[in-house]
Amino acid sequence: MRLSSLRGWLVPAAAGLLLAGCQGKTSSDSETASQTVIRDETVSTDTASVPTPKDGITAALLARHIKVLASDEFQGRRPFTVGEEKTTAYLASEFKKLGLKPGANGSYFQAVPLVEIVGTPDSVATVTGNGKSLTLKYRDDFMFLTEHEQPTVAIRNSPLVFAGYGVTAPEYGWDDYAGLDVKGKTVVVLINDPGNAGNDSTMFKGKAMTYYGRWGYKYEEAARHGATGLLIIHDTKPAAYPWTVVQSSNGGAKLRPQTADKGASKVSLEGWITLDAAKRLFMAAGQNYDEAYAAANKKGFKGTALGLNLTTTIHNKITRKTSKNVVAVVPGTTRPNEYIIYSAHWDHLGIGKAINGDSIHNGALDNASGCAALLAIANGFMQAKEKPGRSIVFLAVTGEEQGLLGSAYYAAHPLFPVANTVADINMDELLAFGPMRDVTITGYGQSELDDYARAAAREQNRYVIPYQHPETGSFYRSDHFSFAKVGIPALYASGQFESRLHGKAFAEQQRKDFEEKNYHQPSDEYDPSWDLRGAEQDARLLFRVGQKLAAETTFPKWKEGSEFKATRERSGR
Repeated sequence: MRLSSLRGWLVPAAAGLLLAGCQGKTSSDSETASQTVIRDETVSTDTASVPTPKDGITAALLARHIKVLASDEFQGRRPFTVGEEKTTAYLASEFKKLGLKPGANGSYFQAVPLVEIVGTPDSVATVTGNGKSLTLKYRDDFMFLTEHEQPTVAIRNSPLVFAGYGVTAPEYGWDDYAGLDVKGKTVVVLINDPGNAGNDSTMFKGKAMTYYGRWGYKYEEAARHGATGLLIIHDTKPAAYPWTVVQSSNGGAKLRPQTADKGASKVSLEGWITLDAAKRLFMAAGQNYDEAYAAANKKGFKGTALGLNLTTTIHNKITRKTSKNVVAVVPGTTRPNEYIIYSAHWDHLGIGKAINGDSIHNGALDNASGCAALLAIANGFMQAKEKPGRSIVFLAVTGEEQGLLGSAYYAAHPLFPVANTVADINMDELLAFGPMRDVTITGYGQSELDDYARAAAREQNRYVIPYQHPETGSFYRSDHFSFAKVGIPALYASGQFESRLHGKAFAEQQRKDFEEKNYHQPSDEYDPSWDLRGAEQDARLLFRVGQKLAAETTFPKWKEGSEFKATRERSGR
């Protein structure tokens, strides 16, 4: 899910953790500084060599599991559906067949209590003021949702206020809310952060997105200022995904963690509007959008009331249910009370609006591929002659597509002590266009796990690079981040940018085609013509990293400047 989870999902407590280390060098800094560095070591020019040791990890095995998990029978693997029951049963059964033990609770499942809100906005929202009346259409112009657990959430004549990027960042001397009263009002903001979405590379971290650019932060910051709602202006270029992704990711049923206040601390309205709708809105306000955008990208920007009022209603169906994480363990032989976690999310989007006659979002690459790798790596550990000294935990989590819900729940309610957890190795969206030369690390520069990945890459005649598009904020978009937040070093790495057989341009085009045509669409289906040798390589590389970690007695460290270092050190590691 490099582009997925288009929802606000970071709990407020995470803000302090994330922002505490912003002065230092983070993964984003490293990625930005290294964008022009394609290789960090010498590699052979042999384009045909693909090491394939007999370790139980094969492309054929990956294909077999992907084909099952991404079949129509599994109905898109949405939590709380028949698809969840089939998926979690399949994963538990396969782990059991391999001989893995259940989790610390004696079960292959960890219960994850969630609330499902099926929010249906009115077909139109109205904006009035300045003698104008503007009608916005659901799905065409806006996507609205709410976390308030009420049958009806009505927004009546809520004043609209433009607050730039909706960012309060004292360490950057930036406050879009300075002097702005938004209590009881609906805030309109730009996507991303000033440096990432604007044209001044000296702002924030330049091209590399910071936490301030995430929608979860923007919703939370608006709530902290007492706003009724927050609308994000979607712009495809800085967002790096089209409006169709906003539609598919924010319509229908939404899952949230169960909270004591039933969502009351959140803004009543979380929403997105298209760039075209935003321009019409600013025109109705007697303002020019492009001028407002330019002003918002300069220090000292002052937010302003638009003189317009929003009216809309969301009708909710609320259900409290329990989903499942799947947990299986290979017990360690010498240090069984120390743990290495392999994680991947099993969920996808389920059944949605038909596109070209197909309504099932099968989620083959996102993320049946990661679950297939979990099973293949488990097979590798069970076949290995030398059993791991430390325990190996395989964790298939729920609700990633809804905001990293399953991994966040595990991090808050761990089955194995966080202080004794050596590392998390996460797999999400392994690609299917053949062997790769690169090993791309999202979050490069954060921890010593980079060095483990580099050593394993050399065994495969590959090289390590940082993620080449840090502007997408990928470090915040998959389950490894839930573990990083509680201080566990996390590795998120796979081949992405240079095909061993066809080069860099080919790899870039393949990735672009997937993101534009298949990502979060029913067309993300298993294809028997796929070349999964690259996914096999990635799974093997991560297997080798785990083997090395399992044979050691030390714990990998966060590097200086990482915002997660202090949290880890407080645990005594």
